[in-house]
Amino acid sequence: MTRGLLSLACTLSFACSALAQGTYTKAYVAERIRKVEDGVDEFRDWARKQGENAKSRAESAQSTGKTPRRSRANTSNTQARQDQAKNTKNDLEDALDDLNRSTNRLRRKFDATDKWMETKVQVEQVVEDGRRINQVMVRGNYGTQAERYWGVLRKAINDLARTYGVTPLGA
Repeated sequence: MTRGLLSLACTLSFACSALAQGTYTKAYVAERIRKVEDGVDEFRDWARKQGENAKSRAESAQSTGKTPRRSRANTSNTQARQDQAKNTKNDLEDALDDLNRSTNRLRRKFDATDKWMETKVQVEQVVEDGRRINQVMVRGNYGTQAERYWGVLRKAINDLARTYGVTPLGA
């Protein structure tokens, strides 16, 4: 009885995999991967520009001798906020770097194979890295522009995940 169930489960798993493989063309899947790659690149570019702009504003204020009223009033509190912002920014940058790495790995494996379903493990890693970004975005306050970039990227990751039969990210 147990052997029969195990055999049936293996057969169904193979049949579902074959069905999913046959449902989409490799070109269709490649387009889904490209959308994720583009979303990662755009989000990383935005994050990099935000960091450069903040650094430039800080240097400008320091060189002119202008400091915000808050920093004159309570420097220890301001320092704590700056440290928290830096840690939060680093969390987002680290998560985006991990997602970029897993997306690049997916692209390399995908291009090298004729059967796109063989890259399901790499897609699972992309989705897992997306979950980490989702957690960082929920904990931090990055503003509406970051939320827009993340919304577009999350949708692309979810579309890719559904193509492979992987559980998509939550909202």
